Amino acid sequence: MSYVVPSETRIGHTHLKVSDIERALEFYRDLLGFQVMQYYGNDAVFVSAGGYHHHIGLNTWYSKNAPPAPVRSAGLFHVAILYPTRKDLAVIFKRLLEAKYPLTGASDHGVSEALYLNDPDQNGIELYWDRPRDQWPFDAQGNLQMVTEQLDLEALLREAD
Repeated sequence: MSYVVPSETRIGHTHLKVSDIERALEFYRDLLGFQVMQYYGNDAVFVSAGGYHHHIGLNTWYSKNAPPAPVRSAGLFHVAILYPTRKDLAVIFKRLLEAKYPLTGASDHGVSEALYLNDPDQNGIELYWDRPRDQWPFDAQGNLQMVTEQLDLEALLREAD
């Protein structure tokens, strides 16, 4: 039998290479609303939600003033940030609209609803919320049937009010 990771396992944080710490903070702190927990010298900063030590590390150790990584290369596709409720996702969607920050996509996956965008260094970001598990789409055999369908952005935005 092969090893199976414990079901309580979670992905704790992401550490991203960025070209400019302050520009990255304008996105993660000022737009998305993450709290700065600690600067690590002049080359790294740790940000979080709710006072956790860090959900996202941003550093320039190998990337100061560098161009974005090529799209057609191995590496990170996106970081997914899970919001607790649909209303929370709607609120950040409204903030992005008000800031005229461009989305690269928006999808209903059956299990979740997601907004896609790039940070200033072109790192892919997914902002999403999960539907309750009893609403996930399963086939007659009990197999999960995730989809990629168009997200109703107008309905999501109405949730922000």
